[in-house]
Amino acid sequence: MKTPTNRLFRLQCRPQGQVTEQDLEWVEESIADIAEGQALIRTLYLSLDPTNRVWMSQLRSYIPPVELGAVMRGLGVGQVVESRRGDLPVGAIVLGFTGWQDYCVADDSVLEIPFTVLPDPLPAPLPAFLGVLGHTGISAFIGIELGDPQPGETVVVSAAGGAVGSIAGQLAKQRGARVVGIAGGAEKCRHLVEELGFDACVDRHSDNWRKQLDDATPEGIDVDFENVGGPIMDHVLGRLNIGARVSLCGLISEYDTYNDDGDQPGLRNANQLLMQRATLRGFIVTDHIDRYGEIIGKLAAALGEGSLMYDETIVEGLENARDTLNQALSGGTRGKAVIKVAPESSRGRWGEKA
Repeated sequence: MKTPTNRLFRLQCRPQGQVTEQDLEWVEESIADIAEGQALIRTLYLSLDPTNRVWMSQLRSYIPPVELGAVMRGLGVGQVVESRRGDLPVGAIVLGFTGWQDYCVADDSVLEIPFTVLPDPLPAPLPAFLGVLGHTGISAFIGIELGDPQPGETVVVSAAGGAVGSIAGQLAKQRGARVVGIAGGAEKCRHLVEELGFDACVDRHSDNWRKQLDDATPEGIDVDFENVGGPIMDHVLGRLNIGARVSLCGLISEYDTYNDDGDQPGLRNANQLLMQRATLRGFIVTDHIDRYGEIIGKLAAALGEGSLMYDETIVEGLENARDTLNQALSGGTRGKAVIKVAPESSRGRWGEKA
């Protein structure tokens, strides 16, 4: 069988605003032979996350930005199609940094985090390992754990219709808290309340979203699960109760506005962290790798008993990754955004069926 070419996105420019064709270039390249200690992995599903946009910029982050000219960094689920290492046998389904490409080389000397072999048989569909049973579900679990909502307290979750926020709100409800989501559009708000069990939801697209949030939190806010930043976070800070906790998971509204001069809008109500003796804690999911197994087990159990639901937006075709990321950053997707790159039925070398 003829060896296929590798389709991929290379970062050519630091985006200013939405990601364009000039920023992420779509190219096809040949696939080199693997060396001893390497494995070749075919990407099956690619995760699209707000942090992708951070990695494209020069914003100081928890890992270095993607270098210009390099393959765009991204987390994915793939299948080993060739291997010269014992821990990644041919046919294994793996999770790791595949990048925005059809094929990647697993080489621990150049990867941020090694690939993990997923269990066989799989306890859930593959895309779930990029969402509710992956880094987004783990982020929701950790953020709620840090916020520690108590029964009867009010929890606000921004970007509540997204992959992390939708899970975080449900986990807060399981702790007995009153949960108010903030999401974009009446349909997302309806879904969060009627189907995911949120107590109320504020439509950030409405002109009176501030009043909606005030009305939905008459006794103030005890826990803020923050995904958005900007004016929404600023208004939430102005309604914090004494001793409130802010779990800072993301600042998605600011990623498209970041520029290399470092100019960013400020928060007017940051002084309320002091006045209300509140605690703000930022966290990165990869700091908790040692707990992944424990947390995934708890999330899987909740899924199995029907106490946890999750949403996905699955778009077919690697070539659509750039546009889908822009849609996700602007709130145009529901739940976890995933690109289906190749059929799951692929087996053996180069995707041939076994």
